[in-house]
Amino acid sequence: MTEDEDIRTGRHCVFVLHAHLVFLTKYQRDVFADRHLERMEEIMRDVCADFGAELREFDGAGSHVHLLVSFPPKVALSKLVNSLKGVSSRRMRQEFPELAAHYYRASRLWSGSYFAGSLAGAPVAELREYVERQNRPARGAPQRVSL
Repeated sequence: MTEDEDIRTGRHCVFVLHAHLVFLTKYQRDVFADRHLERMEEIMRDVCADFGAELREFDGAGSHVHLLVSFPPKVALSKLVNSLKGVSSRRMRQEFPELAAHYYRASRLWSGSYFAGSLAGAPVAELREYVERQNRPARGAPQRVSL
C-alpha cells in the first residue's frame, strides 16, 4: 500500500492515523497456538471494523500479539484497546475452553497493561515489516516481550 492509499477521509477531515499495539497474556504465559492466533486475528478484525478502524497487520506468538491499526480521529484509542482486549478475551475463552487452564485464579486472558505506539513520521511500510518479522516461533521456543 502506498502512502496515498493510507490517507482516509471522514465527513469533515482527512487523516492518516496508525497505532502499533502489543498485548501480553496474563503472567506472560505461552498460551496461543497457531489456531488460536488465526481466530484471534479474525475477532480483532471484526472489532476494528465496528469502530470504523482497520486491522492492517496482525502477528503474534504464544504470549503476545502485535497489531497495526488504522483508525479514524473520532475513535479514542483507549476505548478501541479495551474493546479489542475484552471481546477477544471473552470469545477466545468461549471458543477455546482449554485456554482457562493457563489462568491461575484469574478469568482474564490479557495482562492489564499494553503497548501503544504512534507512527509519527515512521513510514507505515517499515512498521508493517516489523510486525511481519514477529513470526510465530517454533512450538516450545519461548519468546518474551517486556513492556
